[in-house]
Amino acid sequence: MWLQIIMLGSVTELHGYIDKTQLTEDLGGTLDYCHNRWLSHRTAIESFALMVKQTAQMLQSFGTELAETELPNDVQSTSSLLAAHSEKKDKMKEDLRLALKQGHDILESNRKPVAENSDYKLNQDQLDNQTTVERLLAQLDETEIAFDEFWAKHQQKLEQCVQLRNFEQTFREVKAALSIASERLSAFTDVGNSVSHVEHILKDLANFEEKSQNARVLASQGDQLVQNNHYAVDSILPKCNELHHLCDAVATEIEKRRGGLNKSLELHSLLEKSMRWCDEGIYLLASQPVDKCQSQEGAESALQEIEKFLDTGADNKIKEPNKVYQLYEPILNQDLMEHVQKVFQKQESMEEMFQKRQMSLKKLAAKQTRPVQPVAPRPEVFVKSPCLPPGKLLQKAIKSGSYSLVCEMNSPFLIISVNSHVINELIETERAYVEELLCVLEGYASEMDNPLMMHLISPGLLNKKDILFGNMEEIYHFHNRVFLKELENYIEYPELVGRCFLERMEDFQIYEKYCQNKPRSESLWRQFSDSAFFQECQRKLDHKLSLDSYLLKPVQRITKYQLLLKEMLKYSKNCEGAEDLQEALTSILGILKAVNDSMHQIAITGYDGNLNELGKLLMQGSFNVWTDHKKGHSKVKDLARFKPMQRHLFLHEKAVLFCKKREENGEGYEKAPSYSYKHSLNMTAVGITENAKGDSKKFEIWYNAREEVYIIQAPTPEIKATWVNEIRKVLTSQLQACREASHHRTLEQTHSLPMPAPTCTSPSRIQGRTVKKVEERKTDPTSPEGCVTSVAPKYPEKGKGES
Repeated sequence: MWLQIIMLGSVTELHGYIDKTQLTEDLGGTLDYCHNRWLSHRTAIESFALMVKQTAQMLQSFGTELAETELPNDVQSTSSLLAAHSEKKDKMKEDLRLALKQGHDILESNRKPVAENSDYKLNQDQLDNQTTVERLLAQLDETEIAFDEFWAKHQQKLEQCVQLRNFEQTFREVKAALSIASERLSAFTDVGNSVSHVEHILKDLANFEEKSQNARVLASQGDQLVQNNHYAVDSILPKCNELHHLCDAVATEIEKRRGGLNKSLELHSLLEKSMRWCDEGIYLLASQPVDKCQSQEGAESALQEIEKFLDTGADNKIKEPNKVYQLYEPILNQDLMEHVQKVFQKQESMEEMFQKRQMSLKKLAAKQTRPVQPVAPRPEVFVKSPCLPPGKLLQKAIKSGSYSLVCEMNSPFLIISVNSHVINELIETERAYVEELLCVLEGYASEMDNPLMMHLISPGLLNKKDILFGNMEEIYHFHNRVFLKELENYIEYPELVGRCFLERMEDFQIYEKYCQNKPRSESLWRQFSDSAFFQECQRKLDHKLSLDSYLLKPVQRITKYQLLLKEMLKYSKNCEGAEDLQEALTSILGILKAVNDSMHQIAITGYDGNLNELGKLLMQGSFNVWTDHKKGHSKVKDLARFKPMQRHLFLHEKAVLFCKKREENGEGYEKAPSYSYKHSLNMTAVGITENAKGDSKKFEIWYNAREEVYIIQAPTPEIKATWVNEIRKVLTSQLQACREASHHRTLEQTHSLPMPAPTCTSPSRIQGRTVKKVEERKTDPTSPEGCVTSVAPKYPEKGKGES
């Protein structure tokens, strides 16, 4: 192919061959063209096209990932998946926004000449570039719209999945709670033993109803999901139907139980009203003075009081027991029937007393028409006769026909009235105590295991129920199943109630364990007293006082018994059962002392061994202590004589511990002192001198044949005497044990086979001689007066020093 080549020497010659409109400005033409600008635009368009392609691929890949994702089966994982996908979607949208911005920037740059000069016309390349960019932007817009539609569906599905998993989880919890409630309702046959007890049971029913209400709310939420076209309608609908069925069943059972309990509440109100009326009648009879009734006016006034009181019986007493049995037959059990019978018998006995009193008063009022020398009653008849139980005494008086005004108002009836009041107070407060314990156990302790309450419990409270409540459940079962029922058997024989305490005295030892745990319980309570869990439980129970007040109830109750026993003993001297009352009072005081001692014992710090190996704790108290040892520097001995140490002594069966009392700063039990262990003396090597230095409050404890002497000064002579007597008992029991052991070994040697006489003395003979020498030394007039020592081998204890 031949081409003609023309060599030009100037731009002017070029214009002769090519029109100026086809030449660029640098060649003298009018064509608006810049090669660098063209390259820049073309590079930007190619880069934008590549970005559009990559963005479309990323969106398609992300859509595929979303479509292939399996939905989790729990709330946490589903929520996490929704959050992760939302984060990726936001990043994709941001990349898409940047791509769109880049495309619009290129398009604006391409149109810039037209924007600056309206007469400017784009050349063909610029028009092609504009068309390309607009096409790419339209492609991006379509991709974004498609992605948004897909994401909306995917997001809706994930959100519905979260709703479904929440519904399923709550369904499991509510169903479990409803199942437990249904089981408890099925086994719920208790109709209560008093008005307050029935009211407490009705509150429990209200709690069951609240759980049923929670299930109904969840069922309504499920129905709403179905109406909103949830994708899992086939899974939600059966659960909603099951919830409705369970709620209806629980509601029916609750209404059934509530009907029975309302009947029970009505019956117990009637019985308690009758009991109060009987008590008021007995007090009325006991309060009518004998001397005023001897006159006609006094007798008539007393008659009017009695008639006025009897008029109130129409609204208070039980008229016909058979009608009561018929009316309340659905709720009557054996215990309730017996209670009705007892109340009716008490009512009949009280009415019979009133009839006898009326007859006596009418005779006195009638006899005032002629002068009669009044004869003073002879109270010796009652003083000399033995005190019978109230029921037997009343029956004997009625049967004998000697139920006169004088005998009614004599002291035995006053004793009966007062003791009846005390036993009634004891039983009523016992019932209230049992109900309070049950309320705490069900309203707080059980709720700590309730799955629906777990979100309110602080992490530090988890698995701490035994620390917070101690053995309160054991205390409740003892009082509810045993002690309260046995107390009720003595309501007609109040002066014999001491036997009830004596028979169950060992069971009261459970309070020692509760009191020992109380410092840990109170410390835990102070840490979490503001917990939402405790506040919610208190709100449900409608308690005005917080939990710590109820945790103190067992401590208050064990101290209350001795006050009631003292009150009853005051009016029961020389009567049957007085010795049992005194013994019961002594035993209760002993338990209180043991509880108090154990509270001090657990505060001992620094003792390396096991305190339980030292035997039973017999005494504890604070003393001034001087030391006077054979060993040691003379100056230390002299200083010790004049400057006493403050020591808290713990007397065990096998050792006496010397501790230093240290007061603690804090509140409640944390303010209680602790005892820093210093040293101890083994009781097998201890002796005592009852009187020391001529001071009635001092005595000596010496060790290892007076190598170590401790001069103890008690706060009072009485405390000193108590300690000396207790130490003497320990040493005497050790002496007796040593004698028996020596005698036993001697018998074993006597019955053994004959052996050649040894040249050395046998251990048993040595022990026998030791005992004999000790006994001779105890009776030797030259021995120190008032000294007692142990005869067992000496095992000195190592202490921590006297600092």
